[in-house]
Amino acid sequence: MALVDLTKSCIDSIRQISEHIEDATLYLDAGSTESFQFIGAFPVLLDLGVRAVCSLENMCSLDAVVDWNSKSDAARKIVVITSRLLSDAHRFILRCLSTHQGVRRCIIFTSISEISHSAYPDSPLGPDAFHEYESLLVQDYEELVKKAETKSTQPEDKSLQDNLPFEDEGWSRLTSSEEGFPNIEASSSGRDIYNNNLIGHAEDVGQKLVVSVHHFPMLLCPFSPRVFVLPSEGSIAEAYLSAEHEDSLSPGLPPLSTGLPSDGDDVPPGATLTAHFLYHLAAKMELKMEIFSIGDLSKTVGKILTDMSSLYDVGRRRRSAGLLLIDRTLDLLTPCCHGDSLVDRMFSSLPHRERATSSTQTKGSQTQLKHGPSKLQRTPLDVQIPLQKILCEDDCKIDNFRLLESIEAFLCAWDSSNSASQIVDLTNLSNKVNDKRPLHSEIELFSGSFVSTENFRGTPYLEAIMDRRTKDGGILVKKWLQETLRWENITVNVKSRPGYVTKSELQPMIKALANSQPSLMRNKGIIQLAAATLVALDESHCATWDAFISAEKILTASAGDTTQSLAAQIGDLVNKSALVGSHGRKNGKTEPSHGVLSFQDALLLTITGYILAGENFPTSGSDGPFSWQEEHLLKEAIVDAILENPSIAKLEFLHGLREDLEANLNRMRSEKTKEVSSNQLEIDDFDDDQWASWGDEDADNYNNKEQVYGDMQLKLELRDRVDNLFKFLHKLSSLKRRNLPLRDGTLSLENNFSGDPYTSKGLLHKLLTRVLGKDDVPGLEYHSSTVGRLFKSGFGRFGLGQAKPSLADQNVILVFVIGGINGLEVREAQEALSESGRPEIELLLGGTTFLTPHDMLDLLMGDSSYFNPLIGKR
Repeated sequence: MALVDLTKSCIDSIRQISEHIEDATLYLDAGSTESFQFIGAFPVLLDLGVRAVCSLENMCSLDAVVDWNSKSDAARKIVVITSRLLSDAHRFILRCLSTHQGVRRCIIFTSISEISHSAYPDSPLGPDAFHEYESLLVQDYEELVKKAETKSTQPEDKSLQDNLPFEDEGWSRLTSSEEGFPNIEASSSGRDIYNNNLIGHAEDVGQKLVVSVHHFPMLLCPFSPRVFVLPSEGSIAEAYLSAEHEDSLSPGLPPLSTGLPSDGDDVPPGATLTAHFLYHLAAKMELKMEIFSIGDLSKTVGKILTDMSSLYDVGRRRRSAGLLLIDRTLDLLTPCCHGDSLVDRMFSSLPHRERATSSTQTKGSQTQLKHGPSKLQRTPLDVQIPLQKILCEDDCKIDNFRLLESIEAFLCAWDSSNSASQIVDLTNLSNKVNDKRPLHSEIELFSGSFVSTENFRGTPYLEAIMDRRTKDGGILVKKWLQETLRWENITVNVKSRPGYVTKSELQPMIKALANSQPSLMRNKGIIQLAAATLVALDESHCATWDAFISAEKILTASAGDTTQSLAAQIGDLVNKSALVGSHGRKNGKTEPSHGVLSFQDALLLTITGYILAGENFPTSGSDGPFSWQEEHLLKEAIVDAILENPSIAKLEFLHGLREDLEANLNRMRSEKTKEVSSNQLEIDDFDDDQWASWGDEDADNYNNKEQVYGDMQLKLELRDRVDNLFKFLHKLSSLKRRNLPLRDGTLSLENNFSGDPYTSKGLLHKLLTRVLGKDDVPGLEYHSSTVGRLFKSGFGRFGLGQAKPSLADQNVILVFVIGGINGLEVREAQEALSESGRPEIELLLGGTTFLTPHDMLDLLMGDSSYFNPLIGKR
């Protein structure tokens, strides 16, 4: 039987819609682009006859002439593939239609199913969502064309594009055509094409636009054929997983698994969308799921999946598989720590693409729910590998002028009516086209990203390094480079030491492979991966990561001692970060030196320390794991650190105090300067001039009292914020006590108190070990189908009961972590499978998103958190 391959399934799904995308201009939103990037789908799209592939969010008037050299007529068919709800993508789709002249057919593929659209809270679409949207989009488009016909004769300064700004991020009314219309002003030629489009639309009003909407579920980001996450800017990843209440930590994380029924019947949108996605994923891969779950939200998702399977899977013959759903909040320590994983280092070190949209929660958007978060933004998975910097380092700078000149000539060539535009400055032109953002700053001339299908002699790169430690992964990348150089007959004089990998070894080999354009194109996969490894192992990033590892070792060892020892280590980390920030400020630096931990880093380590304390000292204090004296010292350390370095504290719990803290620090500095200068002055003899200031003493005393009062108020406000911060830390320390599956200690994290966190295993490893060993797992629930429940309740009395299946009996097991996964967990899952002695099992691992420690800090204390520093003052 064929092995399960996520990447192949995604490419097959694209081929199944070939008749729709053939000879069409294809628009991809940010989530679809991210998915197709990892799949390696762009060559497939061109093979299937796609005219051009464009960005949906960053669409401009130049897209209308991107295929100007085509022998056929202008594009009559537009295809949009989106990972968002139709309501969120509506304004972009409408802008697309308004830009292209003579479009007759618009085909829309969305990864959100029709049932999900109708089940989504506050959705404007009903049970027949796709057909409803088809008619509403046609209605909006026709209204737009009529307005264009009416205003086409108006002066240019009164033109339609000036009257219909494109500012609203959401849609207050689905049929509102004004909010979705573009504001296009790229150049004089751009305006000509724009006006011609409007006239063309007006002439073709009689020919109605044909719109069709279809479901395309296979939008995911596979790191390998068996590891995947969801697109970062897709509706599923951005939908909140918990409403704000006592047991919630963040909209991007499931609530704590208390085992108690939730208040009301409200199901978080993220649970609904995740369940529907997993169902259609299994259907596309011809799998029939036996569903198991651990955690309250996972149980909710499992119940939704069971109901869907009962309704639609009757009579279908599919390959049996096991699905294990896990709540991320059962183990927050693993993604917060810096494990020994090359992939984790890469994603933490490399710059990420900027989001296509600034905010997902905006006025008029259906995602603003009554109890929902203000916003939830995931970090884009698309990293930018700086090939240009690596290839040009220590060499002469590449002369980019000719390349920029060529781009300028291409951008200007289509304007045959104005020959003067041929010499328009590229920067000015790109500013107009890209909304005042320079073209060369948005897109590096030489940059790269990860593609899961790139391989060397049949071995996919990402799959091979996903479960590798940092050292092993680096050595493997060096080996691939050496073998590729031999295949290309390229000789590089590099001193190489077996068992080690250094920058001085990798960089010359990368440059040698990229020296010629044919070699660069043939070997771009290994070149990009080696460049990413080079950045991850760079001294600056490596020193910071190693500093985290050292601090986490100390905290882990202290957790096996006493609360006094652990509290002292946390306080020491905070004090050191304050000293580093103070030293950097005196030297005019805005950031600490390489390899030294900042105040935000110290807060992340404080989170780690409190989770460890809750694991090992659950009953030390009445409210928290530490005594009142120990916690008081920690609070004072954080308060002093913020007062001394207000500029480094940019987290949400200091919102509204930054300016006051900066002013207080500047005043303290000026007072110290005056005091020093006054001490240096010699005291003259008492003379008559000093009598002039006799009456000013009362005024000075009054001003001093005001300053003292203001300082006191500021410090009291800051201490209130810090007190609320520690209340939130108490909640994190109570994870073991409040999460029902962890209470008996069977699934608690195993900490090695020798001081090496690498020998400790996370929840995923321990859970898989017990499941594959067929041991009892507390809190693990099996979701039986309707037929299974019938046997259990009805025919069971006649001895026809159905035995409860075991997850270990399945040859295909899909583990999905609701809330996200990281690279370390991928390796630990593979280790658990190897230790089980079951090589025949195909293990697939997925998650809502890919988590780095920085992402966890944002989820717990940043913009994407429910932590409210002003609690009790509302």
